[in-house]
Amino acid sequence: MQYALLIYQDDQAWAAADEAEKARVYAEHEQLGAALRAKGALRGGEELQLTDTATTVRTAGGRSLISDGPFAETREQLGGFYLVEADDLDEALGYAKMLSGTVEVRPVMVRG
Repeated sequence: MQYALLIYQDDQAWAAADEAEKARVYAEHEQLGAALRAKGALRGGEELQLTDTATTVRTAGGRSLISDGPFAETREQLGGFYLVEADDLDEALGYAKMLSGTVEVRPVMVRG
């Protein structure tokens, strides 16, 4: 089964982090990526640009509203994701635990 590991961060804290802190975080991601590749579980993933580059489209009743910024104003924003193959939720949670901070683990919808 595939799971999305959605990585949340505080954009302002990330922008203010020193190079040593950023290097520590990137090292965690390198370790997770290596573990996923070794197991053949990595299906995709990317770091996202900060939310000041986001554009949100809301469509209802055939009309669309386009606005700058993320969908919701929150303290933490989606900063990146991994798409992984895991036997079950416990295995996917194990991958998420390899990273500091907030990681939402969500199964990918399987259709038909």
